[in-house]
Amino acid sequence: MAEGRVPRGGEMKAMNVEQGFWRKRVDMIEPGDGAHDAGPGRRKLMIAAIVALLAIAALAFYLLSGGEKPAPSEPALPRVTVIVPGRQPVINLVTATGNLAARREMPVGVAGEGGIVTRVFVEPGDWVAKGQVLATVDRQVQVQQAAQMNAQIAAAQADAKMAQSELDRAQKLVARGFVSQADIERKTATRDAALAKVRVSQAQYGEMNARLGRLDIRAPEAGLVLARAVEPGQIVSSGGDALFRLAKGGEMEMLAKLAESDLAAMAVGQPATVTPVGSHTAFKGQIWQIAPIIDPQTRQGIARIALSYDKALRPGGFAAVEISSGRVDAPLLPESAVQSDEKGNFVYVIGANNMVERRDVKTGAVSDAGIAILSGISGNENVVLSAGAFLNPGDKVTPERAKARP
Repeated sequence: MAEGRVPRGGEMKAMNVEQGFWRKRVDMIEPGDGAHDAGPGRRKLMIAAIVALLAIAALAFYLLSGGEKPAPSEPALPRVTVIVPGRQPVINLVTATGNLAARREMPVGVAGEGGIVTRVFVEPGDWVAKGQVLATVDRQVQVQQAAQMNAQIAAAQADAKMAQSELDRAQKLVARGFVSQADIERKTATRDAALAKVRVSQAQYGEMNARLGRLDIRAPEAGLVLARAVEPGQIVSSGGDALFRLAKGGEMEMLAKLAESDLAAMAVGQPATVTPVGSHTAFKGQIWQIAPIIDPQTRQGIARIALSYDKALRPGGFAAVEISSGRVDAPLLPESAVQSDEKGNFVYVIGANNMVERRDVKTGAVSDAGIAILSGISGNENVVLSAGAFLNPGDKVTPERAKARP
């Protein structure tokens, strides 16, 4: 419009309409009482909100129109280190436990009539010789009886001597006719009866002396005194309990309890190493007897291992034993690969589809090289080397072969 020019009526109407249009647009954007105009910061905020709404609407349209959804990422499988042990020659050691005992234990009691014990000469742990007196029983009554029988022998001998003299005189007179043949026969019979009485008295006296000897409680064999169950003043009899227990020659043994399958592989003479509980000293021995029967309840048998005397080997004690039964080809695993629980020893192997499987195993010799596995795996499996405590049968893992050891 030119300066100083008055608008016409039509032009004025158009200007009023245009001003009303723009006023309504401003009111739509910034509602208010119209007292003042909106600032530029608030206007920018409104524009940004409109842009965000448009972006959300576009994304929703894209998804609803058949757009591909992003595939969810699968969780990573745990990685475990595995080894393939193979097979190699190892010493086959059978381990077992059992009790220590005297190889030949001899109970010693009263062999005679018994009585009151007067003296005891030995203590547990003493070595004794064969026939050595261990204790004595009062013998006063028996001594008097023996003296009486000795006197009876003397009397019988005197009667026999008199009978013999009379027979000799009669034989001298028979030729002169003073003594008949019948008298000779009677005197001979009297002499023979007197001699018989002498022999009876001597036998009775010998019996009494034997009884006196049995009042001394003696060691039947040389050996070690294991127990003493008698004291002076105690009354004992032949039907009572044993007064002493001896280990013949001091020889000891271990009664090793072996499984039926292990017992079948044993033989007399196989070497063994016995370690008593509480001791770090191992004792060498060998199997001297194998039980001919198996306990039907436990399915175990006894292998008796002979041991030389040592003060650390106490009968009744508990011990562990390792019995060598030659060499076998078996897998050898590190200790970290072998697990154990209430069911026994086991390992984890990686089977089909990388699934964890449990294998129950029977272990053999333990050495610096590892643990020999006698049964349960062939040696060609992927055996979990470690971290077995964190796995369960059925878990899926990513196996990684262990690096070869130098």
